[in-house]
Amino acid sequence: MNDLNEILYRELELKISTSVEGISFDPQIFRHLDLGGRYQEEVHCLFEHAYETHAGTKFPPGFNSPHGFIFNLRWDRRSSYSLIYEKGTYYLAHHGEVLFPVEFLERPHYYGEKTSDGTDMYNVAAYGQYGSLAVIYSNECALKEKDQDCKFCNINATKDTYAEAEGIGWKYPKQIGETVAAAYRDGGRHVTITGGFVAERREVEYYLDVADAIKEHTGLDDFNGTATVGAPHDLSIIEKYKEAGYRTIATNIEVWDRNIFKAICPGKELQCGGWDHWVKALEHEVDVFGKGRVRSIIVAGIEPKESTLEGIEYLASKGVIAIASSWNPNPGSALEGHRSPEPAWHFDLHKKTAAIYRKYGFTFNQIYDCSAPTGIALDIYRIEDKALPIFDAQVA
Repeated sequence: MNDLNEILYRELELKISTSVEGISFDPQIFRHLDLGGRYQEEVHCLFEHAYETHAGTKFPPGFNSPHGFIFNLRWDRRSSYSLIYEKGTYYLAHHGEVLFPVEFLERPHYYGEKTSDGTDMYNVAAYGQYGSLAVIYSNECALKEKDQDCKFCNINATKDTYAEAEGIGWKYPKQIGETVAAAYRDGGRHVTITGGFVAERREVEYYLDVADAIKEHTGLDDFNGTATVGAPHDLSIIEKYKEAGYRTIATNIEVWDRNIFKAICPGKELQCGGWDHWVKALEHEVDVFGKGRVRSIIVAGIEPKESTLEGIEYLASKGVIAIASSWNPNPGSALEGHRSPEPAWHFDLHKKTAAIYRKYGFTFNQIYDCSAPTGIALDIYRIEDKALPIFDAQVA
């Protein structure tokens, strides 16, 4: 490994550490930042990823590191990592020692626009960097009504905390179509449609209407969209998403060990045919959409690492891109107050995940189309494929 790669991997390890352990700061530190003007503000459209809530106080969603990685900003007053503001510059520090200056993420132009019914577009589609958008059509999950929420999830608690203050509500197809079109004019190139658990029939009809609206307003038949759906009882429904124009599909199994799955995801076990049916649905999705066009998230840290890697390997062998997302115990979830494994545990898992992707021939673009573009596995690809701006600077 050359010197630059070593530097990049150390910085990537730091990205994981600050994600798992959070970053401490005074919530008022951003009074010096043009948040909501030049710089992007966080929108609580799905989950609260900080370790405590902060209704009424805006934070940025993340920042750039010196070598081109995007760090998520997860607030935790207990962390040994911190943000410091000195003489007009923000710095990331560890135990009070400055590591590097940070540059917060710039606000996309479409965040300043409204839909034809007056809705703020930033409340319709959140910008996730690298041209990726996330439309969270519903900031609630119906499993709450049956007391069957996934134990790690805080979607309903997030809605209770932030919906009124931030104006977050149900998104309608026309709003989505107009917003995606504006974002694509602003450099967007991928959109994920997702939300909480809804009835199967309602879900498929809604997703079809959304696809029609996006195609109408963008003029694109292939708008590079991911439909994030539950495992349908009738697997033939999956074909409708492909016919509607979605390029990729996501069905998140969350936990690979079937017994832990039952305990952690009771609603998915009881309402969607159980673990076996989720796996069967994913395999059928590959038959319909093709290899590398199906995604499933496994929340990494809830089960043993070997179990998660077994799931990633098995699903990859079937053509599914299984994403290991580092678990942080969210406020308002049933597992609030628990601890995620140490950062080194997660880094080892991500490196092994990227190796599995290589083994089964998944390309960077396939992973990008199926997942969050700031994920660690994609960052590893960026290092190994010399796809970071720092490599261009070296050549110049």
